[in-house]
Amino acid sequence: MIRGGLLLLLILWAQQLLAQVPGFFIKEGSKKVELPFINSNSLILVPVSINGHPPLHFLLDTGVKANLLFSKTLGDSLGLSYSRRISILGADGGSPIWAQASPINTLDLGEVEGRLQSLVVLEEDFLELEAVIGIPVYGILGYEFFKYNAVKIDYDQAKLTFFPPENYGLKGVFYQKLPISLEDGKAYIPVKVSQAKGERLKAKVLIDTGANHGLLLNRETSSQIVLPDRVLESQLGQSLGGVVYGSIGRVKGLSFGGLWLQEVLTSFPEESAYSTFIQASQRNGSIGAEVLGKTKLILDYPHQKFFIKRGATFYQPFEFDMSGLVIKKVLTKEKRFYIGDVREGSPAQQSGLMPFDEILKINSVPIEFWEIESVVKLLRSEEGREITLEIRRYLNNDLQQFTDMSISLQLKKQL
Repeated sequence: MIRGGLLLLLILWAQQLLAQVPGFFIKEGSKKVELPFINSNSLILVPVSINGHPPLHFLLDTGVKANLLFSKTLGDSLGLSYSRRISILGADGGSPIWAQASPINTLDLGEVEGRLQSLVVLEEDFLELEAVIGIPVYGILGYEFFKYNAVKIDYDQAKLTFFPPENYGLKGVFYQKLPISLEDGKAYIPVKVSQAKGERLKAKVLIDTGANHGLLLNRETSSQIVLPDRVLESQLGQSLGGVVYGSIGRVKGLSFGGLWLQEVLTSFPEESAYSTFIQASQRNGSIGAEVLGKTKLILDYPHQKFFIKRGATFYQPFEFDMSGLVIKKVLTKEKRFYIGDVREGSPAQQSGLMPFDEILKINSVPIEFWEIESVVKLLRSEEGREITLEIRRYLNNDLQQFTDMSISLQLKKQL
């Protein structure tokens, strides 16, 4: 009886101690739980309730250490408490972005709960992710979600499997295993890159589920990184610091964990003030959603292990936009899309399409029946395919003066 009583006390003490540790935990002590997510071009969106309020979409991002909330206006409406003002650096390395630290919050994902969680709340509302992917995204879950648990990501089924600490000994069946190094809340793995020109590269890359590229290489980190002969100057993505620009090309192959991917689309961002921080981390780049989304993977931060195997789309080729258009959503409750950018020399530019043209129909289908994800897939679909856009062009930035027209273009591979 004494031993049994002592054991019970120890269990209760351990449970109380665990309840006081910041982290994400399964509520009912199950061996594992499954959490569905929205797969938006391999970006992972999960519903998160903050302190009991209705759930909001958050991006699950291994490339970020802190949990972020994109709007102080929203934070105020949720009744968040703030302890101090802080500055963070955007990916362009330019002016600091100011935010408020909200130190103690509960982040609820249904069967998984984030306890004693800090939120970095941006003072200036950042809503560009909705413009780019077409779905409202209000924040980011970073390192805290992974630090005490193993998390399996199944992009094919759009499902996360969350394993609690006592299941650390899990082994993925038919998975390849890689060691990961954890540095400042971010996970890195070694990869080998067969470049289109230049020598074979051994690189240290960040695992970045929140980035929409495939492979990204920072040329300033190594003289061995060489631009392919065939590249396009383009927008590479949207960051907290603004739009990231650079070149897009292909490498012959990318190898990691026994897997081999061919003709991988690769981003080469322009050097910026942020390059100093990239060089300090001694990383050469990152692998993002376009590569990771072709796999099934398990991130086991506590044991610094990374399990990976081929997904259903692993052998599908990497296709780049064949139109020259960047499509964005107008930030209103109505579904309205517009042209954010037109790449120089592209079929879209040659057809006469211009930035800020509003898209009314695509191939005679009204825009309310489209999602940005499906438009992106259409514009990558088939060389020679004809696309007809019915657009509205506003005159002198006056919403009351406009001309409606129909413009056709033919998709053409540029990479």
